[in-house]
Amino acid sequence: MPSLAPLPTPSDRLTLPGFTLGHGSDTQGMTGVTVILCPEGATAAAEVRGTATGTRQFDSLKLTHSLASRAHGVVLAGGSGFGLSCADPVVAHLERGGFGFDTGLGVVPLVPTAILFDLGFGDATARPGPDLVESALISAESGTMASGSLGAGTGATVGKALGPANGMKGGFGFVSFSLPEGPTVAAAVAVNAFGDVRDPDTGDWLAGCRIAADSLEPADARRVMMSLPPTLDHAWEGNTTLAVVMTDADLDKAALRKVCEMAFGGFYRCFAPALSLYDGDLVVALANREVPAHLHQVGTLAEMAVAQAIVRATKEADGFDLLPAWRDLGDVGARFSG
Repeated sequence: MPSLAPLPTPSDRLTLPGFTLGHGSDTQGMTGVTVILCPEGATAAAEVRGTATGTRQFDSLKLTHSLASRAHGVVLAGGSGFGLSCADPVVAHLERGGFGFDTGLGVVPLVPTAILFDLGFGDATARPGPDLVESALISAESGTMASGSLGAGTGATVGKALGPANGMKGGFGFVSFSLPEGPTVAAAVAVNAFGDVRDPDTGDWLAGCRIAADSLEPADARRVMMSLPPTLDHAWEGNTTLAVVMTDADLDKAALRKVCEMAFGGFYRCFAPALSLYDGDLVVALANREVPAHLHQVGTLAEMAVAQAIVRATKEADGFDLLPAWRDLGDVGARFSG
């Protein structure tokens, strides 16, 4: 048996060559946008498991035989369907720089975009418009990445099994792992889940459905779901968690599709329940293909990074005095584990 290396330590730094990340946040209307840029192009794939998704240019990512196997950026936005328009300024920005798929008649940037529903938190008429996209483009950089209620996670919430008033605040999380002389894998996640969030290692309840709007006591969304009558009607249907995995591993599109599947393990470890009927969950994987790596190395690190990014998004979230966040719980969460 080979000697086993210790598990890597999570980092909040984006160090992958060719990748930058920026946010535009509206903390008045409570919505926002996160832009990930890889202008030179990265091999790209996606896995969509949600049943309440809103996307643009995702068909080519899901099909391994599609001619388009690269992306030049990814946009994650709040605003529900209105947020899909956030792709347009990013496409224009990349085109001005000469980045995109060379058609022979000009470049066409490929910028897959996915949205989450945040209209129930803050101002339901607020939209992540061009000004927020411009802020995200200007701020896009590598280095230390903040987590919390910013970008696409500005208006994100979790634990809505008894409706949004009984939920808690979600957010945006970033985590990166690196193996010595091996690949680096980073995950950026906008956490807007229907279910509760639990620590993937301890089972501790971190945030989610509460028994009443004026209580911090967990209701346990799993128990709520098992008590539902036989109807599809529900108190709240607007959710969705979006994850982008970035790596320097030399993997082709088919291998990245498998990495996306493995990365969903982070969702299953953290959300209870995961992937409800009202979630539009998806994972995108991007690779600059600079470092030799085994698919299982990358997939395992992707699951770890996604899980820890979900935790970081939850623990750094700000409820803006509209909903409680993890930081408001004190020792309440630790009493509800398992």
